[in-house]
Amino acid sequence: MKADYVIVGAGSAGCAMAYRLAEAGKDVLVIEHGGSDAGPFIQMPAALSYPMNMKTYDWGFRTQPEPHLGNRTLATPRGKVIGGSSSINGMVYVRGHARDFDTWARMGAAGWSYADVLPYYKRMEHWHAGIHGGDPDWRGKDGPLHVTRGPRRNPLVKAFVEAGKQAGYPTTDDYNGQQQEGFGPFDATIYLGRRWSAANAYLRPAQKTGRCRVIRAFARRVVIADGRATGVEVTRRGVTEIIHAGVEVIIAASAINSPKLLMLSGIGPAAHLADHGIPVVADRPGVGRNLQDHLELYLQQAATQPVTLFTYWKLFWKVLIGAQWLFGKRGLGTSNQFESAGFVRSRAGVEYPDIQFHFLPLAIRYDGKVAAEGHGFQAHVGPMRSPSRGSVTLASADPQAAPLIRFNYMSDPQDWEDFRTCIRLTREIFAQEAFAPFRGHEIQPGDAVQSDAELDAFIREHAESAYHPCGTCRMGAADDPLAVVDPQCRVIGVDGLRVADSSIFPQITNGNLNAPSIMVGEKAADHILGRDPLPAANTAPWIHPDWRTQQR
Repeated sequence: MKADYVIVGAGSAGCAMAYRLAEAGKDVLVIEHGGSDAGPFIQMPAALSYPMNMKTYDWGFRTQPEPHLGNRTLATPRGKVIGGSSSINGMVYVRGHARDFDTWARMGAAGWSYADVLPYYKRMEHWHAGIHGGDPDWRGKDGPLHVTRGPRRNPLVKAFVEAGKQAGYPTTDDYNGQQQEGFGPFDATIYLGRRWSAANAYLRPAQKTGRCRVIRAFARRVVIADGRATGVEVTRRGVTEIIHAGVEVIIAASAINSPKLLMLSGIGPAAHLADHGIPVVADRPGVGRNLQDHLELYLQQAATQPVTLFTYWKLFWKVLIGAQWLFGKRGLGTSNQFESAGFVRSRAGVEYPDIQFHFLPLAIRYDGKVAAEGHGFQAHVGPMRSPSRGSVTLASADPQAAPLIRFNYMSDPQDWEDFRTCIRLTREIFAQEAFAPFRGHEIQPGDAVQSDAELDAFIREHAESAYHPCGTCRMGAADDPLAVVDPQCRVIGVDGLRVADSSIFPQITNGNLNAPSIMVGEKAADHILGRDPLPAANTAPWIHPDWRTQQR
């Protein structure tokens, strides 16, 4: 078993790299532990709550008890399937704010400013501008990744944007274009009624070239000889074997599994490796550190009119919606139902948005259980740039053992202030005139929860991960002792080895992480191929002119 390039992980970044390398004539082999992504649970957008709760498709990771959240252990889903987490996510497409990438560059990721990454976003996108409007000059027109918008027929979806406007915020026709700040329609990786995962966009076209093979196997460690990665040790059909890499090994196994694999291979904090009896190949203390995520709450409001999706929660409607999707790729099954978004600043003096809203015309939990009250709607809300940092460490030198995941959520006092602000701003939006025809009582947290102490208790009990882990193999300057990869995604201290996925983010980006993860794969492919990067863009993002003195 040998290829020029061996990629560990058929997820968002791995699929993008496989496609670009195969397109360039390279021999590529992708190792994926998970199985097929066929079937309606993954491919039907409205079924999104199922795959992330199914052992077949999810690694099943959980955090260690989180001390600032009442010692709760939180689910940390990661895709264990072709397409990785792009096959089990909510299909929401957010590039991140321009300033996120300018911050990366300032943190040592030279060549990753917004001007540098915007051309890669354009290269990967096929934006259906003719149907959806938006900002076509800022979007890609013929990339592999189809990006669309839902039909937005539900009156609550439009009421949310109107309420944001009434509360004094701007509207934006395209938060992925020049202006992220404001309220407007959501983008989604959905095409012709199907989930348009990285597998559908990139991996299948790569396989059709005849130069990309996908092997179902469990990666145990990277094989390193004389300071150079030469292959990957895997378990396949119960047998341990080595898949050899003629040129490079590329790890794209997620912000949880990428640092784990590095540490099992002898790359990481020397003392931690020694504790587990793993010989040290490269002492990189940053491996597994800098873990970040987005936490969120959902505020739920009862609806006084039967206009919510609760109407369709009966078995009859579920069967009908399933049949419409299965036989015609039409109807409610073709949308993820997240069709309105909001990005706002928490206070004056914040330069660009640090709060995100996902609006849903249904009161429901992530596990698919609807609110007992019946008809309702909700906004998922949370801060974008928490100062809290966590870690991924080894529980054991056994590759089969799950790593120890400690996000250290809410460990900074700023987190609590930001979350209280999130709740109060959401309540203000729901109180606007646009919601008057539909607004009943507040289901969650409930009108009685008002003081800082009451809000903190609610946050402690109900905050959930938005499933956006990143940062554990941080990209930075080659002489930065805490950087794991350099700006070409090369692991510092080991030849022939790269990491390219959300684990290399120096700092978490605004919004959902699937789009920037795919972008990392696109840009990394050019570095791997030794190509000059795409010419930098010279377009400037919109920043609120009075951000220093006004919150909106």
